[in-house]
Amino acid sequence: MEFDVAVIGGGINGLFTALDMSLRGLKVVLLERGSIGGGTSGRMHGLLHSGARYVVTDPKAAIECAEENRIIARIAPHAVDDTGGYFVAITKDDLDFQEEFISGLRRANIDYREVDARDAAREEPNLNPEVKAVIEVPDKVVYARELLMSTAISAYNEGALIIQNAEVIGFDINGNEITNARVRDDATSNIRRINARVFVNAAGPWAGRIASMAGINVDIMPTMGVMVVYRHRLTRRVMNRMRPPSDGDILLPYGSESIMGTTAVIVEDPDNLAITKDDIDFLTSEGFQMVPALAKEPVVRAYASVRPLISVPCATGREVTRDFMVIKHEKPSNLVSVIGGKFTTGRLVGERIADEVSGILGANKASRTSSYVLFGADLNRDVKDLDIEAKSIIQSFRGSVDEERGLIAALSLILYQASRRGRSLLGW
Repeated sequence: MEFDVAVIGGGINGLFTALDMSLRGLKVVLLERGSIGGGTSGRMHGLLHSGARYVVTDPKAAIECAEENRIIARIAPHAVDDTGGYFVAITKDDLDFQEEFISGLRRANIDYREVDARDAAREEPNLNPEVKAVIEVPDKVVYARELLMSTAISAYNEGALIIQNAEVIGFDINGNEITNARVRDDATSNIRRINARVFVNAAGPWAGRIASMAGINVDIMPTMGVMVVYRHRLTRRVMNRMRPPSDGDILLPYGSESIMGTTAVIVEDPDNLAITKDDIDFLTSEGFQMVPALAKEPVVRAYASVRPLISVPCATGREVTRDFMVIKHEKPSNLVSVIGGKFTTGRLVGERIADEVSGILGANKASRTSSYVLFGADLNRDVKDLDIEAKSIIQSFRGSVDEERGLIAALSLILYQASRRGRSLLGW
């Protein structure tokens, strides 16, 4: 089969790219070396940013996050918990930052409300009683796997092939263009070839590795962030430290648990990460300053994610922008790469990549993803088009003790079926 576009990478950027281009009528295949969401996107913190965190240090990223926060909540309500968020000042330095923080919120047009510390304590009984000031912002929690799988299934429903366990290991290049991607089929260990007019490198922290296969350099700063999961949900809202972005300043309620994050350490190999007891102790200590009950809370586990930040000489992981960059390469001329960005802005990244690819292919349809309600948002609507096995599983959860958990089980099955069908259509 020949495709208009082959997308490499099944994280948030690649999935929304595949959906956006499928909605424009292009023939798309997405290649993911493991499972959808198995890389950076499936290991994110859980925060759907309001943009408030970046209003002082990274205002462009703040404005993008603010708009995408509203869009994701609208197109994927099943994957979003509208918790709201508090920014809390604990020390004098935090309090001194408040005026600059509020000015940034106003410039970015982000809704906020100053909350009396006593009222905040009544709303959040576990909040540090020494808190000096509180600002409320529209932070939300996003359930990563639900959103990723819903986007993948939506892209599949619009005609894209979603192929899991398909690792790109090289390219065939003729003159100034890639003709084929060489793909290792992990199910059989066979080497396959995928032909496309344009190739999109959306491999996150592995994007530099993919680009090197085409003989070009893409500067990625792979930056590891550690998160710690605690047994109980200690707050109703997201808790942020009122200071410039730094390590250990966000405590997030995720379902019945709490997640504290995060760190920022530049790493050489995104496949080789080490989490230490010091990481866990540090994050717990920082979280304790906002929510003292965290110090006595059992740790369930810790995990790490690698951000594909734009490389800046002599900068640390905290100094680098959380904005993204779409690169149309001159040679090979049919390769487009993306670096940077956040989970919150994944839909926007997909739109910008699709605009670039459409220009290459001479397609003139506009993006529709900002108003496209994803699969899973309304199962009464979506279930009609499912096969009997998937429909039966969804219906079996209704009225049961685990009804709320049924969606992710159903999405997993449907995505598995979609990937198998894609393999069959490719003759794999």
